Amino acid sequence: MSEERLRRLRDRVRPFPDFPVPGVLFRDISPLLKDPEAFRTLIDLLEDHLRVSHPKIDFIAGLDSRGFLIGPPLAQRLGIGFVLIRKKGKLPGPTESISYALEYGKAELEIQSDAVEAGQKVVIVDDLLATGGTMCAACELVKRLKAEVLECMVIIELKLLKGSEKLKSVPFYSLLQYD
Repeated sequence: MSEERLRRLRDRVRPFPDFPVPGVLFRDISPLLKDPEAFRTLIDLLEDHLRVSHPKIDFIAGLDSRGFLIGPPLAQRLGIGFVLIRKKGKLPGPTESISYALEYGKAELEIQSDAVEAGQKVVIVDDLLATGGTMCAACELVKRLKAEVLECMVIIELKLLKGSEKLKSVPFYSLLQYD
């Protein structure tokens, strides 16, 4: 992976101090999404990684909501399907749901009960990994459907929060890391 391409992406991530609360430095990917060349580079790098690391994938699963931005173009490039993992109450039909802890409360995620089948291989994508709670919950949902989580993948990892440690035995990949 070229350092030049990674630098191009990093240059399009905008820091916002004290958002959403004082003391938090928010990493905004909006400028990356606005720049077609940077966005193409992002999808190229993720595609390259997956083609080398996991030659057989059945689905990309994207987390609500920014995982929906990178998951479909990545799945399209790989010639595979995309499935949604959403906040509770947003998916029709039978669903599997899970509650998980946030820093200040609880949240719930859902996946449609027929989104994946037993034994299928899934990569879960999102924009950012912080404490890891949402990604761990997504992994649990996919596993409840008896599918295999090949890897969790994000654009940005906030290393100081150690979210990847919560994923335990699930492989994890991030393009950009921040302390």
